[in-house]
Amino acid sequence: MGDESRGLVGPDVWEVCRELIPQRSVFAFLAEHRRALFPVGMFADMYPSVNGRPSYPPQVLSTVVLLQVLNGLSDAEAVQELRCDLRWKAACGLGLLDTGFDPSLLTYFRRWLQHSAEPGRIFTAVSKVVRATGVLHGRHRRALDATVFQDAVATQDTVTQLVASIRRGARKVPGGTETVRAHCTGHDYLAGPGKPKIAWNDEEAGAELVNALVTDALNVLAHLPDQQLGERGADAVGILALVAGQDVELAEGSDGTDGRWRIARRTAEGRAVSTVDPQARHIHKTVHQRTDGFKGHLALEPETGLSTAVALRPGSGPEHTEGTVALDLLAGESRPREVFGDTAYSGSRCRAALAAAGLSFPRDAESVDRGSDGTHERTFDHGCPEKISAGVA
Repeated sequence: MGDESRGLVGPDVWEVCRELIPQRSVFAFLAEHRRALFPVGMFADMYPSVNGRPSYPPQVLSTVVLLQVLNGLSDAEAVQELRCDLRWKAACGLGLLDTGFDPSLLTYFRRWLQHSAEPGRIFTAVSKVVRATGVLHGRHRRALDATVFQDAVATQDTVTQLVASIRRGARKVPGGTETVRAHCTGHDYLAGPGKPKIAWNDEEAGAELVNALVTDALNVLAHLPDQQLGERGADAVGILALVAGQDVELAEGSDGTDGRWRIARRTAEGRAVSTVDPQARHIHKTVHQRTDGFKGHLALEPETGLSTAVALRPGSGPEHTEGTVALDLLAGESRPREVFGDTAYSGSRCRAALAAAGLSFPRDAESVDRGSDGTHERTFDHGCPEKISAGVA
């Protein structure tokens, strides 16, 4: 793992230019406390190998990511600031002539964080500092909001998902290649990527292909060796089972024993849209605005803008709606709070659950129940964020 003591490139910016950087700024704070905030051992599990070229110090990368988020910058913009702004160099402990690193390293760093045992460790570390400084002491308001994060992978149709999931099972599950070779006849899954070659405008040919692919998927699931699966193997089997069942149904006239299937004429609830990112889901932000991906949820203190809780959830399903996630966002609050949110957080289910936790509600909002799934169940006579509760016990 990279070490901050590898040597400065040029004069130490914090030592030379300390008087130029505002004392109470976040740059000065990070320059003074970066090592305490992000100690070397904090990232040891992400860099287990001691072989090869030393990595770029994760303490510096963490500091760059923190400043990047605070300033709303892209990866390229953040690295440009690191190269040219003395405040950024001081915060990261760099020398005057340090040119930084390639912006793609931030992408890799976030990916390593995502797949680590504690992906939220940077947020946790910053939250500890916020609590220790007491900056939120006496601030009893919390604002809730959510936004859609569009997935970076293309949405896959049923045929593509079936082929990809069978191919993944062959690669990831011990004995999978032999099972696919012995029991799958609908497509050459081991030849490489690509969809089967058929006349796609021929409905009969399409129906035969879907029937063959589903049968192959079920054969793989039925004939895989009985064994303990590792994490990757278990994921591959789970995705195959999900894809084989989510978009298909028995063909007309089938009794379930003749192995005839067809693409279902409906969209399965919680449908996986891609085998590349199985947790991505269809999202209906509004009736007319639809996308695929995730929802990010946030609780913050509105005067300082400091986040007190965050969550990233699949974009569909009643357990991932704003009103449900709100309970998780406020779970760590112990003092009386005034909670604000739009109508997505004002459904009857959410209000009842918060009331059970010791909340009282304002009586000045005209509202009417809308739905039964916990989302947008109440509408208000104004477009402003509504105070949905006061006084969390």
